[in-house]
Amino acid sequence: MKNIVLSFSLLSGFCLLAQQKLPIIKASSRNAVIVDGNEGKTNWTLSPEAKPDVYSSYRTRETKWVTLYTNIDSIKVKVKPGSVFDFIVLLNGKDSCFTQIKSVIPKETKTKGLNTHDTIPFTLTTYNAICVSAIVNDTDTLNLHLDIGSFDFRLTKDAILHKTTLLPNQGDVLSGKAKADYNQMKKVFKIKLGNLAFDSPEVLSTGFTSQGMDGRFGWNIFEGKSVEIDYDKHILVVHSQLPKIKKGYSKSKIEFYQSFVCIKGNFTINHKVYNGLFIMDTGSDLAIIMDSTWLNQQNFPKDLKHIKTTTLKDPRGTVYENKVVLAPQFNLNGLILYDIPTSLLGGTNPTRLALNFLGNDLLKRFNTILDLKNDYIYIKPNSLTSLPYKD
Repeated sequence: MKNIVLSFSLLSGFCLLAQQKLPIIKASSRNAVIVDGNEGKTNWTLSPEAKPDVYSSYRTRETKWVTLYTNIDSIKVKVKPGSVFDFIVLLNGKDSCFTQIKSVIPKETKTKGLNTHDTIPFTLTTYNAICVSAIVNDTDTLNLHLDIGSFDFRLTKDAILHKTTLLPNQGDVLSGKAKADYNQMKKVFKIKLGNLAFDSPEVLSTGFTSQGMDGRFGWNIFEGKSVEIDYDKHILVVHSQLPKIKKGYSKSKIEFYQSFVCIKGNFTINHKVYNGLFIMDTGSDLAIIMDSTWLNQQNFPKDLKHIKTTTLKDPRGTVYENKVVLAPQFNLNGLILYDIPTSLLGGTNPTRLALNFLGNDLLKRFNTILDLKNDYIYIKPNSLTSLPYKD
């Protein structure tokens, strides 16, 4: 198998394909594999119909290599923020699959203008969801929640059917004359959160989200900005530039893994420290959720006080049985919490990664600023710190 090593070139778009001589690799099967830096493999299906077929690499500001392997060939591409690389996979010697590997971080452009601060009011539901009123296509009002553990916009199928006019055959579906095809949704050309408008956002349907919500929105819609979550004032503030950090906030680096927003934390149990990486999951109403693989790797204590056994459903609808125990001490960003109900997953977590989760029963206790341009997080204890935990 030959291996082509190329640096990124910035192309203006696939409208120039006829004028560009693109690198070509070969394949005799549609099945391919993409290796994205050190963050694992992704199965990929070659598509001559898509023009282009785009692979967005996992988010990082570090330069890395991304390699696409066909069954007989490969191409290795250097990815950095703002990079876009176009090439062709020739399938069975006749079908051209126009393919693009790009960074999810857009190319930085120098813009002149005022430093903006968009305030979005929210309510914190009894299920710990950060609920925001959203207007879709200037007509439909939905309740969406901020889920830092998710991406883009997701609307529930029930909300799409009953609270929007996005389905082409809505009347027939509601009357039972036809089945809903959510892949044929009409274009969402605008979503407004407060006064902040998102034009032509990526919107998909989902069968599951936080209790009582019509959908959710992920962290990446604020890429390159700073997002302030103030639980005391019940507001999100989206800053175009990092605001002045007030006294009392502690700072640490955001760790991205497979584009999930992660933060380091650790347990102290019987004078022993257990360090881990935690996905920030404001879409969960629990406090801490521990991955079973990580628990085994760390030889995590099995004799902690047992509170109860519960079931947990992830956004894909998969149900997990988990044991809830009382962790005596947890350290986050230098701030210590005591006696935290901690859910130990009985199976592999939905990301298939040996990563843990911090849910909003814990995260709501800290006013938070996510700096998504320099990739730092700032947290400060707030008025909810002393509230009892859900469990």
